[in-house]
Amino acid sequence: MSKNKEHINLVFIGHVDHGKSTTVGRLLFDTGHIDEQAMRKLKEKAAELGKSGFEFAYVMDNLKEERERGVTIDLAHKKFETDKFYFTIIDAPGHKDFVKNMITGASQADAAVLCVAANDGVNAQTKEHVFLAKTLGVNQLVVAVNKMDISGVDWSQDRFNKVKEEVSTLIKSVGYKPEEVAFVPMASLLGDNVAKKTEKMTWYSGPTLLDAINSLKTPEKPTELPLRLPIQDVYNITGIGVVPVGRVETGVMKLGDKIVVVPGREGKGVEGEVKTIEMHHEQMKEARPGDNIGFNVRGIGKKDIARGDVLGTTSNVPTVAEEFTAQIVVLNHPSVITVGYTPVFHIHTAQVACQFMAIEKKLNPATGEVLQENPDFIKNGDSAIVKLKPVTPLAIEKIKEIPQMARFAIRDSGATVAAGMCTELKAKPMGK
Repeated sequence: MSKNKEHINLVFIGHVDHGKSTTVGRLLFDTGHIDEQAMRKLKEKAAELGKSGFEFAYVMDNLKEERERGVTIDLAHKKFETDKFYFTIIDAPGHKDFVKNMITGASQADAAVLCVAANDGVNAQTKEHVFLAKTLGVNQLVVAVNKMDISGVDWSQDRFNKVKEEVSTLIKSVGYKPEEVAFVPMASLLGDNVAKKTEKMTWYSGPTLLDAINSLKTPEKPTELPLRLPIQDVYNITGIGVVPVGRVETGVMKLGDKIVVVPGREGKGVEGEVKTIEMHHEQMKEARPGDNIGFNVRGIGKKDIARGDVLGTTSNVPTVAEEFTAQIVVLNHPSVITVGYTPVFHIHTAQVACQFMAIEKKLNPATGEVLQENPDFIKNGDSAIVKLKPVTPLAIEKIKEIPQMARFAIRDSGATVAAGMCTELKAKPMGK
């Protein structure tokens, strides 16, 4: 059923307790994606834990600890269909300790729903999430002004307009266009304006949340860009041979293509020819962006390539960087970042340690203006331009040329400390 529909990855972001999980739960329930019986069980569970009103949140918050604390810790993925789209919903945590998971979510998303509580307006995480979403390439936004039912708000149009104004200023500061964003007043606990129109706000004639996400634009498939396919795994299958597996990020891969995989085992690149392409056990003539495929290549052995290598055509070889310049935002570092720091960079399927060679500029995260040249260190909340050197060869591209291959997260001892994108690079000559 969902095969012919366009697919959209949708992330729900916003400050802790502004109703993200409840909104997702209500949306799934009201569209028939969860049945009455399952909902009744969650309602009983919530009452039992002394958390009445959290039942919709429990649809997404399936970890026991989350139910007891009433906060979302990890990312939850749920499938959801409308007449037009097939959505993967990513419910990202709003609690600041859990920002690292939110990055993982946002970096996979095509669009975001920003939940803002009508009584609270813009809070710290609202700002952080909006900035991150933009930095990580989420270009479409819907704003859900939630909790319109709460005492003191009482479905007031004035309060909605105030929040709308406040959020417009914020999203404009990072580069979204408020006039292209739907602002939906709603109450997810009661279900007003989530999937069903409400009678309680006669002053509002716009879309429900469901209508708003159903009017998102289909993400453009970057088929015009050069072919880039990061390798996820390499299998050896009896009777077929070596079968690399991965997802096409950009371009189109066709049978018979002359391809090259870099850096490859020797760091020189490995060439071959595409013999077969298969997806969901079906043979295909070509693969397009977003397709997860397995393929067989003549001329490549199992030991020649590995996870983190990137495939392209011989006419447009993926770039391997000797060093690169990036714009990063520091999110969650225990102290400060200085020159010499060498954490692990997660970029497409690669995990490569990179050393900070220079911190060139400290920026204002909201406006991008330069606050300081060559600062001694950067810390949480700072945005900066830095120069980096990969410890082992790394395939990466410039944000202006192939954005899908330019974004990364920086992790250290189990936490995401920063996120960013490659702006400039010095390519490594690929020697034969």
